[in-house]
Amino acid sequence: MTYKTIRADETIKTYISRADESLAALGYTEHSFAHVTKVADTARYILETLGYSEHDIELVQIAGYLHDIGNLVNRVDHSQSGAVMAFRILDNLGFSASDIATITTAIGNHDEGTGTPVNPIAAALIIADKTDVRRSRVRNADVTAFDIHDRVNYSVIKSVVKINEEKTLIKLKLNIDTRYSSVMDYFEIFLNRMVMCRKAAEKLGLQFKLIINEQQLI
Repeated sequence: MTYKTIRADETIKTYISRADESLAALGYTEHSFAHVTKVADTARYILETLGYSEHDIELVQIAGYLHDIGNLVNRVDHSQSGAVMAFRILDNLGFSASDIATITTAIGNHDEGTGTPVNPIAAALIIADKTDVRRSRVRNADVTAFDIHDRVNYSVIKSVVKINEEKTLIKLKLNIDTRYSSVMDYFEIFLNRMVMCRKAAEKLGLQFKLIINEQQLI
C-alpha cells in the first residue's frame, strides 16, 4: 500500500471533501484536496531532504493526506477523531500494525491544542500543516467581510518552506501584503502554531526560523 493508493481511494476522497464541506459551513479556510496534498508534499520534502527512508516518506505523505478527515465528525478534537478514522481505514486496507501506529500517532498529534511532535513523522506533519498559509485558502469573496483568519491568509502573497544546505535550519519565508493584514495580526492567530513548529523542528534536529517580508521574527 502506498501514498498513490491512498490518493486514488474514492472512500477517502469522500471523507476529505465532506469534512471540508463542514468547515466551509463554519466559515473556515480551505481544508480540502489542495491543502492535504500540499501538506503531504511539504512533509515529503522535509523528510526527504533530511535523508529519511522511502518508507518513512510514504508514511508521512499518507498522514498528511489523511490528517484533517476528523473534521467530518467535528472541528473540536478533529485530530483525535481523525486518527481513529484513519486507524479503521488503514486497517481495512491491510496496512501493518506498525505503519498504522505511526500514521495515527502523527494525525492524533498534529493540532496545536493537544498535539506534540512525538516522532519525526509527527514533527514533519506538524510543520507541513502549520506552514500552509496562502491567499488561495480564503473562501470569502468579499474582502470587506474578512475576519482575521481571512485577512492573514489573504495577505500572504508567497509562502516557502526551506531547509538550508547544512540541514541545521528550516525556514518559513512569507511575503505579506500589509494592506490586508499586519505582522501583528499574523502573530495573534499563529503564535501557538509557530511555537509548535519550533518544537517540531527541534525533534528533527533543526532550528525553526520565521521570516516575514525579509525580517526574521523567530
